[in-house]
Amino acid sequence: MEIPRHLSGPVAGVGVDLIRVKRVARAYRRRPARFLQRIYSSRERDALAERDYPLTSLASRFAAKEAVAKALGCGIGPVRWSELEILQGKKGEPVVRLLGAAAGLARRQKIAGVAVSLAHDGAFALAFAVAYRTRSVVLPLDG
Repeated sequence: MEIPRHLSGPVAGVGVDLIRVKRVARAYRRRPARFLQRIYSSRERDALAERDYPLTSLASRFAAKEAVAKALGCGIGPVRWSELEILQGKKGEPVVRLLGAAAGLARRQKIAGVAVSLAHDGAFALAFAVAYRTRSVVLPLDG
């Protein structure tokens, strides 16, 4: 896969997703075990179980998976939902871990990682993702 010229710098891609919490809640309540198995990895399910599966967390992580797939430039299809892990870092920040086909796709595109930010407010959950090529990007600061 050729990397488009406008994405040949440190930023490989961006993605955003906005979803209604109610939509995820409906899918979860219809078939909880099947929904969790299909969308979340075992590590994610364990982390969510510790918190008794809060609907806002399910929805924001679902949105994050969509945003990450968009940042990788493929969407859901070439990668599985459970190959895009959204875990919690030491400071509570969301951390993206790519597995299987998603990790392979990232390697081929020379993507070093994906940063993600999550938010939810009332009826909506939002996620924004940036795929980057270098581990350390130095930004010029105006003194």
